Amino acid sequence: MTPPTSALRLEKITPGNFEAATGIRVRPDQEHAVSPVVESLAEAYVHPEGVAWPRLIVDGDRPVGFLMAFLDIDWRGDGSLRRSGLWRLNIAAGEQGRGYGRFAVESVATELRRRGTGELYVTWHPGPDGPEGFYAGLGFRPTGETSGGQTVGVLEL
Repeated sequence: MTPPTSALRLEKITPGNFEAATGIRVRPDQEHAVSPVVESLAEAYVHPEGVAWPRLIVDGDRPVGFLMAFLDIDWRGDGSLRRSGLWRLNIAAGEQGRGYGRFAVESVATELRRRGTGELYVTWHPGPDGPEGFYAGLGFRPTGETSGGQTVGVLEL
C-alpha cells in the first residue's frame, strides 16, 4: 500500500473540478455496487440544500476519489428518525488500496463530529464482491437493517 501524501484533502465540487470529479471511475467489477459520480451529483442537486455533502478527494494535484455524505436526513420518511452518514464512496480504479477510502470515511466522521453527530451510517452492497470487509475493518457494525437491498452499518463516533 502506498500511503496518501500529506497533500491529501477534500474539495467542494465546483465548475473548476466538475470534470475531474465526474471522471472518477471505480473498477468495472464494482460498477454494480456504487452509482457513478455524475448520478450522485444529480441526486445532491435534487435534494434540499444541506442534505448532501459531495466532495472530490484529491492527493496533491491528482483527483483520486469522490465521496458524498448525507446530513441529518429523515431516514424512514416519517420524521421519526434522523441520520447522517456516508452516502457514496467512489475511489478511482487505479487508486484503490492506498488509504484513500479510509481517509474519506475519517473525513466524514470528522465533519459529523463537528456537527454534533454521534453515529456515522453507511450502506453497502452485500455479498463476497461488496465492501463489507472494508467497512468492518474501520469499525462499522451491521445494524440488522437493510435499505434498498443494501446492508446498513453504523460507526459510533
